[in-house]
Amino acid sequence: MKGNSGIVRRTFRKKRVRKKISGTPERPRVSVFRSLRHIHAQIIDDLNGKTVVAASTLDKELKGRINNGGNVEAAKLVGAILAERALKSNISKVIFDRNGFLYHGRVKALAMEMREKGIEF
Repeated sequence: MKGNSGIVRRTFRKKRVRKKISGTPERPRVSVFRSLRHIHAQIIDDLNGKTVVAASTLDKELKGRINNGGNVEAAKLVGAILAERALKSNISKVIFDRNGFLYHGRVKALAMEMREKGIEF
């Protein structure tokens, strides 16, 4: 367990936050997951159990534009694409779920880019 202590702590943070927030059809939840190589984000309606919109560094739209999916620039591109897709789906207000990750670096870059594109948190 000593080797996985970071994963265990993130899981506890994730559970603690998810007790308090839930996405609705009017204000869905933005869930962010980051790995060393990629970043994924999806907008989820928790009442219906549906993913409304999703974007990641693995999307075909980003394949030629990025060399490394695990950096801040890639996170900004994912945030911009997710915001565009959300606005097309008539979603302008969301709840941000950082999924137990610290609000710093790539997670913060994704959130700030979504705010710049017109999504309200």
